[in-house]
Amino acid sequence: METVLITGGTGLVGTALTALLLERGYKVIVLTRTPERGSNPQVTYARWDILHQTIDPAALQQADYIIHLAGASVSDKRWTSARKREIVDSRTQSSELLVKALLSTPNKVKKVISASATGFYGPYTDHAFTESDPAAPDYLGSTTALWEKSISEVRSLEKPLVIFRIGIVLSRDGGALKEFYKPLRFGFAMAMGNGDQYVSWIHIQDLVRLFFNAIVNNKLDGTYNAVAPNPVTNKELVQSMARAAKGRSYMLAYMPTPLVKMVLGEFSIEVLKSVRVSSEKIQQTGFQFSYPNIDKAMEQLFPKR
Repeated sequence: METVLITGGTGLVGTALTALLLERGYKVIVLTRTPERGSNPQVTYARWDILHQTIDPAALQQADYIIHLAGASVSDKRWTSARKREIVDSRTQSSELLVKALLSTPNKVKKVISASATGFYGPYTDHAFTESDPAAPDYLGSTTALWEKSISEVRSLEKPLVIFRIGIVLSRDGGALKEFYKPLRFGFAMAMGNGDQYVSWIHIQDLVRLFFNAIVNNKLDGTYNAVAPNPVTNKELVQSMARAAKGRSYMLAYMPTPLVKMVLGEFSIEVLKSVRVSSEKIQQTGFQFSYPNIDKAMEQLFPKR
């Protein structure tokens, strides 16, 4: 039985990924600051402390693969200067800890697989971004570039590294979809701004399958966009959600741009930014998306009763 060590394992993606790995017969160790609070009896919880740069060496020694998901949420709190620094540090310092531990602790790790984000790219509608495009010069662009650089030091240890630049994750259990759904409880499919900005998204089941694929596919190495093949506009996304969840019992509405900016602060830049991202590179490896289209994804997330 092979062992997968996961950072950020108690979050939305980590929880879904853990379930898949257990189903496929893997042992899972989740690194956390509070292992005593671990809630899944099938999972081993081990301690790490990013601030003090410590990690349980026994957990690392057991690992055949590392999946690095740790990082403070970019959307949970307003982007104050302190929060923006926390977002950067949670990513870079956790990566630095993993690299340092791999360097100093005897281990059998075969591959490291890390999350990144499509926030790496800039706001252009006439170009589908590929992995060779440069980072945007804005806050999230520079943050994800630093994130990727910090974990890329794994390559100096001659270990394969896979980085997934993840789009908007669609799940009923949390994340962006939970926020999109809130106005729908009152009958409104709420588009942000004019709703014409492109959203590069991925169903959570496809995302965790991508991470699993990176484990079992020895040829997978490098950076890949983790997005569905068919990006949609914000308006199309919320309407597809509304149709799947409410049939015809909804009304399309718009949150004006000034109000979006007032409510979300600087993070509104990302909500209103139009980003189309290509999935061609990962598809060329043979990976097939179960949910390539938004309507199919929403129908699975909001099944008819």
